[in-house]
Amino acid sequence: MNRALPTSRSIRSMDDVMDLMDRLFASDADRWTANASTWWDDFYTDRSKPIPFFATKPDENLASYVERGLVAPGRALDFGCGPGRNAIHLASLGFQVDAVDLSPTAVAWAGQRAREAGADVRFLCGDAFTPALLSGPYDLVYDSGCLHHLPPHRRVTYRALLDRVLAPGGHFALTCFAAGAAMGSELPDDALYRDGHLHGGLAFTPDDLRWLFHDLTELELRPMTAHPETADVFGVPYLLTALFHRSV
Repeated sequence: MNRALPTSRSIRSMDDVMDLMDRLFASDADRWTANASTWWDDFYTDRSKPIPFFATKPDENLASYVERGLVAPGRALDFGCGPGRNAIHLASLGFQVDAVDLSPTAVAWAGQRAREAGADVRFLCGDAFTPALLSGPYDLVYDSGCLHHLPPHRRVTYRALLDRVLAPGGHFALTCFAAGAAMGSELPDDALYRDGHLHGGLAFTPDDLRWLFHDLTELELRPMTAHPETADVFGVPYLLTALFHRSV
């Protein structure tokens, strides 16, 4: 028997709690749910904008993990792939890559780049937190700039996704805004709810990441190494990089 949703008593599940907490933020702060695709579509429409990570080259830390033998080719997920630069690089090294993003515009651009590079990448457009979208398990899950756009309560959803799709013995790596590097908000979590904004993204310390991923083994955690625009890898000084391993 179907019942109408109450007008004032709408919490019955954890999903309801998450949806309510999402609504505590201003609508223009929404960059993490399916409704955010319009914001990201606008962001990616003008490909000529001087956005550093529009470049067709991989993150320096990701490239170095493979070069140093810390990560070996296998099945990989590029989480929040944008124009696909990291996914295409992984595919060129022999990884079997799934790449997901909310933005149809970003996914279309990434697909065009992959075809031009002759890279075999399976691009998916949608909300990665929807269980049916990603099949897993993945030997490598890579996040370049997604975590820092999530409100604090959505870290629970993020961890649930990682727990579900990361293979035993697999690796998880990410980049995010670094605290103290003049990029990203350093307000404490509770203040963000009072303010109703994420201020363009949240900054993390190394200890923040160690606490958040405490059940994984830290292999490397360091600031991203800066590289000039002419380099064949992407590197800016305001990002923090991390590589973790999941035990078998």
